[in-house]
Amino acid sequence: MSNTSQPEITCYLKTYCGWSEGVRAIMRKYDLKFEEKDIIANPAFRWEMEQKSGQPLSPCVIIDGKMLADVSGDEVEAWMTENNYFQKSDTDADAPTDSACTDEEHAEMERQAAAAEFGQTGTIKIIRE
Repeated sequence: MSNTSQPEITCYLKTYCGWSEGVRAIMRKYDLKFEEKDIIANPAFRWEMEQKSGQPLSPCVIIDGKMLADVSGDEVEAWMTENNYFQKSDTDADAPTDSACTDEEHAEMERQAAAAEFGQTGTIKIIRE
């Protein structure tokens, strides 16, 4: 990184989301420390994000006080490069940085949400006799 100190970064992300994972991938790629606020696990963080960004879409990332609303990992990387936080690396990120969730990811979100709602993580067998 070009800057001598680590930037202050807060990311408003969804637990399971292709766009959110793209932002996380950029944070990992450049070894950036950040505070993650999961807007699904904690609805208060969604409200906070909407108040700070003025809109309801995620991911939103705050870097040293600058709000980047409804951004992809690619857009975060471009903004940080343009603002001299680091030089762009040719190394690939460990996850797609500009894509929505796959059907499999959506299915997993639904499975985990149902498991959390019922406190179960497994298969339910119904026996009728």
